[in-house]
Order: sequence, then structure tokens, then C-alpha cells
Amino acid sequence: MSRDTGTGAVVLRRAWAADARAAADVWLRSFAAALPTVVRPRTDDEVRAYFRHVVVERHEAWVAEETGGVVAGVMVLEGEELSQLYLAPERRGSGLGDRFVALAKERRPAGLELWTFQVNAPAHRFYERHGFTAVERTDGARNEEREPDVRYVWRP
Repeated sequence: MSRDTGTGAVVLRRAWAADARAAADVWLRSFAAALPTVVRPRTDDEVRAYFRHVVVERHEAWVAEETGGVVAGVMVLEGEELSQLYLAPERRGSGLGDRFVALAKERRPAGLELWTFQVNAPAHRFYERHGFTAVERTDGARNEEREPDVRYVWRP
């Protein structure tokens, strides 16, 4: 199912199997730019395989597609969890993340939750600006990266 929620040159649409590599590459570039001190436990190829076999096939994955078919962002919803929201580094600050959050709230009107790393101060500001509240902080023992994190919740 594809749904145009776009304005301007970027369209938000459901991800297809053919988008998995481009979405994973956005994730890899974004992670490296935003979280340079966080150690990834998976190789680039493992991340691409995860996107191909799990993210796009089993979850509600969306991509931001620019004119010409370039994937500039990816968002993944798993139940009430906004499990992934990553933008190409050059697209940060362009309003694309705002559009993804608006779509997530539309798709999950009863509420959302998400996790982000404690070191990711820009993400904290972004989600708090969108009405999310920090409700839990952990030492990272439950995530693969073993990085302290924060759980955010949004309720209408």
C-alpha cells in the first residue's frame, strides 16, 4: 500500500522490498553522523540484511522519497513503538522529521513510545518539541549497543 503524504518534492510512502537497501543506507549514514560515540554491534551488511528481511517485510516501514527516487529518510512503526526514525544527514533540519512524526501520530492516534540514546541531545529536543515526555532512563543493559537510553511517550 502506498499513500502520498507529501508536500513539495518529497513524498512519504510505505516502503517496498526494493527500498530496503536504500533505507538501510540512510540508517547507516544517519547513525554515523548523529551518534559517532555509540558503538554499533552489527556490521553494515548485517544492518542491510535486517532491513531487507525484518524491517520492510514485517513492520510498518515508511520512506521519504525525493524526486528521482532517492530515499532521504526512513520511519518504522512496530505496534505503538516508533522504532526507527532516521534521516539522511543532509536532510536534518528540513522539516522531514516533523512530517514523519505527524504521520506516526496519525497512524497511532492513541499514542506512541520510543527509545533514544541519552547522548542524543538533538533527538531529545526534537521529540520533546513534538509533545513526547521522557518517562524512563536506563543504563543501556537491555539494548544491543549497551548505551544508556531514554524512553519517551506521547499520548494525545
